[in-house]
Amino acid sequence: MNSLSIIIPTYKRSKILEKCLKHIEKQTSHDVLEVIVVSDGPDEEAGKVCKEQEWEIPIEFLEIEKSQQGVARNHGIEKANSSLSLFIGDDIFLMPQACEKHIHAHLEQVEERGPISIAVLGHTTWDPNAEITSAMRWLEKSGWQFGYPLIKSYSKDFIPKPIQHRFTYTSHISVPTDIAREHPFREDVSLYGWEDVEWGERLKNVPLKLFYEPEAKAHHHHPITLEESLERMETLGRSVTHFPHLDRHPTGLKRIAYEIASLLPTMSGKHRKAFLRGLKRKE
Repeated sequence: MNSLSIIIPTYKRSKILEKCLKHIEKQTSHDVLEVIVVSDGPDEEAGKVCKEQEWEIPIEFLEIEKSQQGVARNHGIEKANSSLSLFIGDDIFLMPQACEKHIHAHLEQVEERGPISIAVLGHTTWDPNAEITSAMRWLEKSGWQFGYPLIKSYSKDFIPKPIQHRFTYTSHISVPTDIAREHPFREDVSLYGWEDVEWGERLKNVPLKLFYEPEAKAHHHHPITLEESLERMETLGRSVTHFPHLDRHPTGLKRIAYEIASLLPTMSGKHRKAFLRGLKRKE
């Protein structure tokens, strides 16, 4: 049986998917891996990449009707043969030891603490081979995307339960397969964003603890301009209304702070203005 199943949702990005798979093929633990690629809608080119090329790792390709990433992940996890599953995006390039570090972290924590349910968060940063814009630097520093600077003090440790849901990044997180099956992603939302945070909120009550393993490294190959970042932020504002109980939904004094910040011509102000614009479209 494979030690780690890698679940990758994708759609109409066959070239970047191919590069993602080539990085998986170079894993130091590639002989205990399986990959399950789930196309969120018909995608002939992705199918060719997975089925017509020769790979040194087993790759299963699935197609579902167009829906959203959470649905694709749910379909992928049902096909997993390993006791552990790793969720990544099709634009995530795993460094050679990433999977080995995920497997080791799970085993080590069980050995040290006895029976315990944990997820392991790997470290992701922007791909240095892509042009890194000022918007991308702000997204990482602020925590709006890959907020690893915010959890640096928890390296090789568990992220505190009250905040761990904010870091259940499905772009690079491994979980026990049976827990992912018992607690699937919501399938009643269609807009991008927050389904992983909501999933993480539910996982806290399993209970499942989130361990941060910074040595499981990956690069995110997705250049983002300021215009694209603001468009993404507006979508996040629209989609957060589907999750009114999450602490990421600004209300009360937090909402007032957002309104004030949105008046400033700063990177933060521009992004909060876009977020509020999306939020108000749904109110």
